[in-house]
Amino acid sequence: MLRFSVHRARKSKASGAGPFVSWSSWFSTAAVPSTRHGQPPRVPNLIGGTFVDSKSSSFIDVINPATQEVVSQVPLTTPEEFKAAVSAAKEAFPSWRNTPVTTRQRVMLKFQELIRRDIDKLAMNITMEQGKTLKDAHGDVFRGLEVVEHACGMATLQMGEYVPNVSSGIDTYSIREPLGVCAGICPFNFPAMIPLWMFPVAVTCGNTFVLKPSEKDPGASVILAELAMEAGLPDGVLNIVHGTTDVVNSICDDEEIRAVSFVGSNTAGMHIYARASSMGKRVQSNMGAKNHAIVLPDASIDATLNALVAAGFGAAGQRCMALSVVVFVGGSKSWEDKLVERAKTLKVNNGMAPDADLGPVISKQAKERICKLIQSGIDDGARLLLDGRNITVPGYEQGNFVGPTILTDVQSNMECYKEEIFGPVLLCMRADSFEEALEIVNKNKYGNGASLFTSSGVAARKFQTEIEAGQVGINVPIPVPLPFFSFTGSKASFAGDLNFYGKAGVNFFTQIKTVTQQWKDLPGGSGVSLAMPTSQKS
Repeated sequence: MLRFSVHRARKSKASGAGPFVSWSSWFSTAAVPSTRHGQPPRVPNLIGGTFVDSKSSSFIDVINPATQEVVSQVPLTTPEEFKAAVSAAKEAFPSWRNTPVTTRQRVMLKFQELIRRDIDKLAMNITMEQGKTLKDAHGDVFRGLEVVEHACGMATLQMGEYVPNVSSGIDTYSIREPLGVCAGICPFNFPAMIPLWMFPVAVTCGNTFVLKPSEKDPGASVILAELAMEAGLPDGVLNIVHGTTDVVNSICDDEEIRAVSFVGSNTAGMHIYARASSMGKRVQSNMGAKNHAIVLPDASIDATLNALVAAGFGAAGQRCMALSVVVFVGGSKSWEDKLVERAKTLKVNNGMAPDADLGPVISKQAKERICKLIQSGIDDGARLLLDGRNITVPGYEQGNFVGPTILTDVQSNMECYKEEIFGPVLLCMRADSFEEALEIVNKNKYGNGASLFTSSGVAARKFQTEIEAGQVGINVPIPVPLPFFSFTGSKASFAGDLNFYGKAGVNFFTQIKTVTQQWKDLPGGSGVSLAMPTSQKS
């Protein structure tokens, strides 16, 4: 048995036959773990500050989507192990909530320093397990790192309010306090960024946390947990459990868990929202999207085309803020021809290749679904301008590759339009007027993001006022806000009251307590008054 090498993660226990190693050290030396080290390692749970090899007899292979080789095996956590993780978080909460916020901030300051130190290891792990290019994997980590940096200012973010002498001798103030044990359920497409949306804000507010990474690419979460403990996060404050539906339902049902964060599909998101909220939990659920860009005739051609290609095909389209639909106002043929020309220049390859623009999609099932939706568009009458379904990457013939694909003459009643494709597929539509284009976008059930490309300030103002989407871009194709704002998806793209990170994220992980206190000498014999107290009568 190989032990975890990272400072505070040195405690480890193992059962079963699988090798057991530090994810940080493993991915700093192995390009393809399954071939360099024999049997792939088992991904551990983290319970009460100890990395523990699960006693489960059921494991899922984590597959490199470019090679189909087994990177690691992730356990289906047992009910007993899940309860142990929640109990550890509950036990750690009283001490952690009473830890000064300045101390909690210092842990985050050290944590962000360690993430920067090990960003290459994290990126390599992400590319190996998820498939995205190394450059994009660095971006995945960096956008999560920005949330960690934001959490370093929690003392200011968590400030309450104070009004002295609201009545004679009476002061009132409000404070924001942590909730208790919180949990996060993560998707496969951003293995570092999404966990970093969740637990850094939660724990810096004074909560403890149970994290369930995606079973498709759990390695980044384990590395981040190692770094968080090296930074000084006490035992039990952050715990990790692995699994699928059973663990998700346990998170929803457990009475000790006060709040649940989720990012993923609509089917899973609405299930989690309904089940967890019925137990009285707070829930923030970021779900599906169908992000549109409206292109007006006065838009800058080169800048707009570059933006459309990058936003439509970057990360192989596996972003909840990926650009899915372009609505051209007026003539579109010249735009579409140039769009095809630029998309054809993109290089599809193993994400480890330095010149790769697109890596593979996450699984063979994902590729099959993407290709099925492309074919449904053709069957429904859309024209295929660029077909990426049969692409072959030399040396990686078994990879889950889909090249840039463009469909035009798409109508809003087509299945390819109504479904989130989650692949490198760009749909082109046409509108005779700006007003018609706005109507197309607003009729869509999703509301994650929408963009406008124009040189008209009047049109931009109309767009930002009338568009029904949470995140609005003006000549910006993926308008994801920096962490001092919040990720504000709306309509069918979000369920809950408080969004991720920013002020809303802090409010989600805290509750308000209002204190009214009186410090004055009461005159003797004043008697008892049963009247409702007022500011005039105290």
